[in-house]
Amino acid sequence: MLTSVIKAINPRSTVLGALSVVLLMSLTCSMSMRYGHADVPIAETAGLVQPLGVGDVAPRFEVRTVENKPFVFDPRELQRPAVLITFRGGWCPFCNMHLSELKDVVSDIDALGVDVLFLSGDRPDLLYSTLSRETQDDIDGLDYTILSDADVQAAVALGIAFKASQRTVDRRNEKGQDIDDSSMMRHGVLPVPAVFAIGQDGVIAFAYANPDYKVRLPADELLAVVREIVQ
Repeated sequence: MLTSVIKAINPRSTVLGALSVVLLMSLTCSMSMRYGHADVPIAETAGLVQPLGVGDVAPRFEVRTVENKPFVFDPRELQRPAVLITFRGGWCPFCNMHLSELKDVVSDIDALGVDVLFLSGDRPDLLYSTLSRETQDDIDGLDYTILSDADVQAAVALGIAFKASQRTVDRRNEKGQDIDDSSMMRHGVLPVPAVFAIGQDGVIAFAYANPDYKVRLPADELLAVVREIVQ
């Protein structure tokens, strides 16, 4: 029986089938490199994320503005280099501290000809209102562009999305924080706080992602990175 089955296999079909598999895998890899990690499952924990790195092509994704209008980030159409800074939401005290610290370098980075985009897990109408009063005062008057990634398109494409623990969700609810329709409530997903510096060619020139949400890239180091990139 086994012999007859083996004889029935057409060698030409076998070769063509193998080539088809190779081509499919190549196409998948190509799409992954071009558009990010959309094909990578959301990590079970922050420590298991697979962020894009230096040399990878930045992904295309759509987020929302504070006016709830679509904002498309397309690495093929960049007018200037860009820095993407992801954070969990205005409810996160460590995110607030990082935003406040970065106030000292955002203007300098912009003056170097580099756009700075902050991607939050909050829904559009909460992008600024949920930030602490101190943080709001710190960034008032600065050219801060904070965008909503409540649908986690950016987080998934960048490879930094992970499943929020029920404990985290419960603690936010116990504190009475408004997380309805945030990435945490809508999809059960949070982003690992990360920084990606992307050249005008759309290629990632610097990447930083730390699963420990309490540890962030210092402002002076970010400025140094940007200065090196634009040289």
